[in-house]
Amino acid sequence: MERAATPDQTAHIPVLLRPLIKAVAPVSGVWLDGTFGAGGYTRALLAAGAEKVIGVDRDPLAFEMAAPWVGDYGDRLELVEGTFSRLDDYGTDLDGVVLDLGVSSMQLDLAERGFSFMKDGPLDMRMSQSGPSAADLCNTADEAELADIIYLYGEERASRRIAKAIVKARPLTTTLQLAEVVQSCLPRQKPGQSHPATRTFQALRIAVNDEYGELYMGLTAAERALKPGGLLAVVTFHSVEDRMVKRFMQARAGGTGNANRYAPQLEQDKPAFEILTRKAVGPDEQELAENPRSRSAKLRVARRTDAPAGTVDRAALGMPLLKGER
Repeated sequence: MERAATPDQTAHIPVLLRPLIKAVAPVSGVWLDGTFGAGGYTRALLAAGAEKVIGVDRDPLAFEMAAPWVGDYGDRLELVEGTFSRLDDYGTDLDGVVLDLGVSSMQLDLAERGFSFMKDGPLDMRMSQSGPSAADLCNTADEAELADIIYLYGEERASRRIAKAIVKARPLTTTLQLAEVVQSCLPRQKPGQSHPATRTFQALRIAVNDEYGELYMGLTAAERALKPGGLLAVVTFHSVEDRMVKRFMQARAGGTGNANRYAPQLEQDKPAFEILTRKAVGPDEQELAENPRSRSAKLRVARRTDAPAGTVDRAALGMPLLKGER
């Protein structure tokens, strides 16, 4: 069987790498990179002084790409095929956790992965390359569920119109088929505007990979896995992810507050984190010039305290919840 194309990993530039390494310096001890990808963060952490990095990814392609160089690090690098929602199963008493959210450029650039509407390929979008695909979702979900997903996960106002068109066009099997269906529902894009299918593709990808559920569980797993003084660094790429990370860090740093200043002060857990980035860190002009894909990226960093790990309600993070999850 012909082997699928493998992306050139030299073309994949880790986003916000310089500010991330600066924010977590001095780097030492054991770190977990929950979104290993092309290995950019992992190698930077090892170069900066980490004794060991546990690289976690759900995409088998990540480990195929790493095969030529992973042996250079010996037992300083351990690779785990899995999801970062279970990161406390892979490492405990960690000095740091790094998460780089969303779809990677190595996935976007391969047409056969089905993430991009810019190239024709199977309507797939599965990061793990297993389980139900985007085609399965488009061809089996009812119209109301599709509309809910597209609206909540893609923040697409025309979600009902698009869902109706998807159901009418079934079966859908390729990315360009779906892109054309979405385009037919929306006004023609103006110069400088994003492609009309951008929000719908984002929504379906998030649903297929349960990205918001993974993020919620990953943040709480990081709280359990980090040692006192350990650092949590998260890079997000759109507003919902950033809102969830921001609110998680605020809530677990004791910043929940009271909605009514006249009401009795609520008893709160001892803060489990200290926020180190009061404002999210974005790309500088140099990075924007080197990597235009970094324009929407935001970095947030927090330090673990010695308080016991706790919990936080999903709704309190602004996590979009589908009808059956509310």
